[in-house]
Amino acid sequence: MNATDPAGSAVDIGRRLAFLGPFVVMVAVSLLLWQPPGGVVLDGAIQGLLVALIAVGLGLVYRATRVVNFAQADLGAVPANLALLLWAAAGWPLLLAVVTGLAAAVLLGAVIEFVFIRRFFRSPRLIVTVATIGITQLLVGLGILLPVWFDDLSATTYDPPFDVTFAFGGTVFDGNDLLVLVVVPLTLVGLAVFLRFSSLGIALRASAESADRASLLGIPVRRLQTVVWSLAAALAFVALFLRIGVVGSTLGRVLEPSILLAALAAAVIGRMERLPTIVSAAVGLGIVSQAVKYDWDTEALRNAVLALVIVVVLFARRVGESGRRGVEVSTWQATREVRPIPGELRGLPEVRIAVIGVALALGAFAVAVPVLASESRVRLAAAIVIFAIIGLSLVVLTGWAGQVSLGQMAVAGIGGAAAGSVVTRWDWDLGLALVVGGLVGAVVLVLVGLPALRARGLAFAVTTLALALVTSSYLLNPVYSPFADWLPEWNVPGEGRVARPELLGRISVASEGRYYVLTLAVLALAFAIVRGLRRSRFGRVLIAARENERAAQAYGLDPRRAAIGAFAVSGFLAGVGGALLQIQQQSLDLGLYAPEGSFQVFSMVVVGGLGSPAGALLGAAYVRGADWFLPSEWAFLATGAGLLLVLLILPGGLGAALGDVRDAWLRRVAHRRDIRVPSLVADTRVERPLPLPAEEIEEIQSGTEPELATPVEIGP
Repeated sequence: MNATDPAGSAVDIGRRLAFLGPFVVMVAVSLLLWQPPGGVVLDGAIQGLLVALIAVGLGLVYRATRVVNFAQADLGAVPANLALLLWAAAGWPLLLAVVTGLAAAVLLGAVIEFVFIRRFFRSPRLIVTVATIGITQLLVGLGILLPVWFDDLSATTYDPPFDVTFAFGGTVFDGNDLLVLVVVPLTLVGLAVFLRFSSLGIALRASAESADRASLLGIPVRRLQTVVWSLAAALAFVALFLRIGVVGSTLGRVLEPSILLAALAAAVIGRMERLPTIVSAAVGLGIVSQAVKYDWDTEALRNAVLALVIVVVLFARRVGESGRRGVEVSTWQATREVRPIPGELRGLPEVRIAVIGVALALGAFAVAVPVLASESRVRLAAAIVIFAIIGLSLVVLTGWAGQVSLGQMAVAGIGGAAAGSVVTRWDWDLGLALVVGGLVGAVVLVLVGLPALRARGLAFAVTTLALALVTSSYLLNPVYSPFADWLPEWNVPGEGRVARPELLGRISVASEGRYYVLTLAVLALAFAIVRGLRRSRFGRVLIAARENERAAQAYGLDPRRAAIGAFAVSGFLAGVGGALLQIQQQSLDLGLYAPEGSFQVFSMVVVGGLGSPAGALLGAAYVRGADWFLPSEWAFLATGAGLLLVLLILPGGLGAALGDVRDAWLRRVAHRRDIRVPSLVADTRVERPLPLPAEEIEEIQSGTEPELATPVEIGP
């Protein structure tokens, strides 16, 4: 088709304007459903432009490092609050305060990349993602300390650089709103020019396309990643400082999780690489959010509608629209599995004795907890066991299927609410309640996962994050939930606690010791099921599809069916864990199912070892045990900062570290027994060389080269 063909020109124009698709759809939905006036639409566009800068920073970091940076917004919040305090508390001129804040943001991004992220250059991307969660908590703590250092908590906003007000569509806008409409587009245009025409920008794009190829061409990839993090921090600073002028400061408090959800959703809609699509999606989401607020001034309903719109937009994208980088998603999902004991050593007496001894010691310790600990401590130990069960669900879903869930506690909460409802309303048996919780969890996760399978990429992370936000603020909130009549009435003050039902109609679990034994039995059963699944064809298909989906399809496997099976199994385990937790707590604590709770569980399992079931147990024991059993001065080990410290010392996580210790001992056993085990030496740097014949040693020592046994002729 030649260039003068009108049809061809129309197709070309359509392709160029395709990035406006998400924006047009969201604006049309907002106008049809909520009919906001023009001022609300413009206000939503302003809010969306601010989110767009954060989303673009997310995309840049992901393109360069394959890391989803959960600290993106907080990278800008700290220097933005610093600039505000320099102006309000220290009396600096506004321009000087802004320049200082921008310089602090650039420096902060470089320091974080150099001190933390570069340490994980060769680590699985999931490990680095958890590290960014830890960095978030460090930045939140720094942001809380800033106003204390300046002794000023009263600063809320700053005066706009020019005194301008105008009314549009029934809404009055001031100079700060106009500043957003001017600065954000100029920033985005400047970023595009920098990436397209500058030598540094071209090098960044080349490094993002293929870091290994760029390294071969002499491009300093690691130094460029420092530039990317500084650039992302600068974008976040611009967004958060302008946001202070529009909606007020965040001094002394944490940013709303809806900001991260909107930014991550916009980045995923743009495939983490198409900057115009990311910007248009962010602006569209901002308009939807403000339109819902105009019609329903309730934060819970806003979160629910925003989550629904995100899921619909992700589901509406064309199948296979994965972008050039779609084939590399598995490298971000890759996790390190602890290998089984090699068959050459499994039958040795010392190995068998060591395995049996460790298993008996752990089993004896677990069984002795009700005897040795107080009732309150036994209750906490049972909670650790329950979180280990929920962790096993993430091993199946994220470790093996490669689907990153940021809302696993929400699935557990919904399953737990269902189990609590049948127990309190119909006096069902505890065993049936656990089954109901598991089935509800399986159904919820399958329903959430199906749109993500169509959208592919990181869509499942976005949908599960949206589920976590909606569950805690809407679905399980008896004030707004459409299922309020079905929720267990355990969160009503003064109503007392509901007695725990019997198991199988005759086994009482009213005491904390008996309930702990029940949770331990369920954990043992779940652990056996998960290990069996890993050794089955189902587990092998999951691993194959995670590593290379196209190759798996070429061998006649069905990755989609395997993923749906993983959703069902993972949701069932999470639902059972949630049911156990609800009946143990005998109350509905919404804080457990907020996005922060899911982040903590996700971090817990990754730090323990996402590739093996034992890692879930290890992570739960470490994180929850450090939080509940260690002295207060050591409790920080359970926080994001503590997990970051653990990962800095042990980049592969606790499970990988213990696996390395075990493999080192097995190598000593193999060396002592003179048994050659290729699987143990394949990944070591230096392998014990084979002995050379005596005559070759003499020739080497004398400096003469050995003659070839057979002459070599070159040519015909």
